[in-house]
Amino acid sequence: MDIKQVKKTSILIILFFLPVIFLLFLYPSTNNYTPLNIVKENVLDVQNLRSNTNPEVVLDDHISVIAFVGNDPESRIKQMSNLRELIYDKFQGFKKFQVVVLASKGSEDSANRLKQELSKYNELKYWHFVFVDNEDAQKLYNNLRSTSNLDATFASDYVFIVDKDLNQRGRLDDRTDREIENNDPVYPLTAYDCNKIAVLKNKMGADDLRVLFTEYREKRKGEFNSSTRRANDLNPDYEKEN
Repeated sequence: MDIKQVKKTSILIILFFLPVIFLLFLYPSTNNYTPLNIVKENVLDVQNLRSNTNPEVVLDDHISVIAFVGNDPESRIKQMSNLRELIYDKFQGFKKFQVVVLASKGSEDSANRLKQELSKYNELKYWHFVFVDNEDAQKLYNNLRSTSNLDATFASDYVFIVDKDLNQRGRLDDRTDREIENNDPVYPLTAYDCNKIAVLKNKMGADDLRVLFTEYREKRKGEFNSSTRRANDLNPDYEKEN
């Protein structure tokens, strides 16, 4: 056989089998991912807040992103626009996904103007405002695991992920690869700063929510391996933050 023909045949065989071999390497790891950590259990449901004026909005059996805009919702336009563009627009088609925004009673007009601004290009069908007394907003915020506090207007730049079982999700260890190599102290990521595009887009959207939806999809298919979950890995030192 001609040497050139042999080379040509060999190259074709390599080009044909290389993608197949690559897929075979990937296949065993399809379901071998680390689910998003439970960082706080038994989150208070908004329907249990006495002052809640929207009792039809519930966290139970939903994958929720919770935000706090306080008594001046319009002043949070930057943060809420980032949340809408980078998170809501991406996940609004997923089953049981919702954004729940707590605002102070008396701020309904401001919240409506904020919602009108946010919905100029897309309908906010799964974006809900819940109006509560400031005390109840503080109560729910205190019930979540966070390293920050509500500001003087009872608002926050941070948003939280709560799963269908009323567990707050996040990362028990948010160190970079370099920090791990350097044995830097472990620190968590329990809330996501809406002022930081990279945090919303890359950590919350591209990684954490995607992994959480994958977990529930595998549960529906009966393929989820609960032994891989790290729900019992809660570090007691972090719990002191609450």
